Amino acid sequence: MGNRRQATLGLIAAAILMMSAAQGFAGECRENLVALRGDWGQAQFTIEVADTNAKRAKGLMNRESMPKTAGMLFVYPRPKTVGFWMKNTLIPLDMIFMDRTGTVQHVHHEAQPGDLSPKFGGDNIQYVLEINGGLAKQMGIVPGTQLRHPAIPEDRAAWPC
Repeated sequence: MGNRRQATLGLIAAAILMMSAAQGFAGECRENLVALRGDWGQAQFTIEVADTNAKRAKGLMNRESMPKTAGMLFVYPRPKTVGFWMKNTLIPLDMIFMDRTGTVQHVHHEAQPGDLSPKFGGDNIQYVLEINGGLAKQMGIVPGTQLRHPAIPEDRAAWPC
């Protein structure tokens, strides 16, 4: 069963990369999209933004599924140490922790549903992207990968809009 899941995730990751490459990221930045780029290529996800305390507290809780090309971007007012847990979260997630420039500092792979132990991404984290568990590894998202989104001010963004 594990090999079939990995093969499926690999195909999904390849499809995301192909769709993203075809779009070329030349378009205007939009609130409901993030783009990621690294040595592995580029990808794009349709996202919800959690930029208030209430939205960040709720996150992706109580969702039974999420489209493979979707995610949630957590935006904090300033860089800090942030920790996530999986209370009331029903699907495995990858947590991608980024600094104030949108550069990935840490990836927590496949956080398990219901796990109450905190997942930390390090100090000075301002953005966290949650996507379906297993995709980050399949796609090759690692520290150094850059995120593009209008929440990151252009004057400090590693990959400005």
